[in-house]
Amino acid sequence: MRRLTAETRIHPSELILPLFVREGTPEPLPLQSMPGVMQHSLDSLRRAAAEAAGAGVGGVMLFGVPVTRDAIGSAATDPDGILNVATRAVVAEVGDALVVQTDLCLDEFTDHGHCGVLDSRGAVDNDATLERYRDMAVVQAEAGSVVLGLSGMMDGQVAAVRDALDQAGHIDTAILAYAAKYASSFYGPFREAVDSQLKGDRRSYQQDPANRREGLREARLDLEEGADILMVKPAMSYLDVLSDVAAFSDVPVWAYQVSGEYSMIEAAAANGWIDRRRAIEESITGIRRAGADAVLTYWATEASRWLR
Repeated sequence: MRRLTAETRIHPSELILPLFVREGTPEPLPLQSMPGVMQHSLDSLRRAAAEAAGAGVGGVMLFGVPVTRDAIGSAATDPDGILNVATRAVVAEVGDALVVQTDLCLDEFTDHGHCGVLDSRGAVDNDATLERYRDMAVVQAEAGSVVLGLSGMMDGQVAAVRDALDQAGHIDTAILAYAAKYASSFYGPFREAVDSQLKGDRRSYQQDPANRREGLREARLDLEEGADILMVKPAMSYLDVLSDVAAFSDVPVWAYQVSGEYSMIEAAAANGWIDRRRAIEESITGIRRAGADAVLTYWATEASRWLR
């Protein structure tokens, strides 16, 4: 009876698995702050992508961890940089079975850890960063990425990337706009995952957690610039924003169940304080119930196996 009358259902195709690949490592490296998640080698990345495809997961989102970083994130636009090499490898492995997506941001590639290029005062230069994003977009599309995840939160990034893609002939490459991305403490474990070099914070370009209407304004701006999908991040602490965006958006709305949300549940379960599987299922259901058409979650493959 409960199954028959359930208002919200989850299908594996609505789940997206974030994956980290580290340049130069011959073996996957487990993350201390995210039990069960690792920085992959190229070989283990292929295996993880194949497992996700076999479980029916809808897509993977790739993040690269380079050996060498500099002020402008040069490795991000190198066709032989780790993220672009990994994209080609995953597309060749599972590109017909799920949607291969890439993170389009400079934070993994810069020696200062910010999502953009810095000016002479040490502040992020929005317009200079857009030029880097344009170049990144074309390189990632040429590597085979079907959806570009614009997570940097620069003003005008969607319009700039759409123009660059169209000029390069990549008219079918979709843009996932991180429209409502908040300056959250729940990103903490992610810093380990990408070996972040950040000192300080990103509050000058990510949103204030206290502001609900601001998230809607940012989402509307991205829609006007041509976003194909809107993202709300984090998910669980911003279900009100997610619901608001889903109510007016005429394009798909996704949400990212971020590293801190993952690690809290894993830590509580490891201590025997909660039922792990029920907590995972409930958390993803809550995100879907609030309006997410798809959920980025580190449990995507495992949860998909439960659902099948």
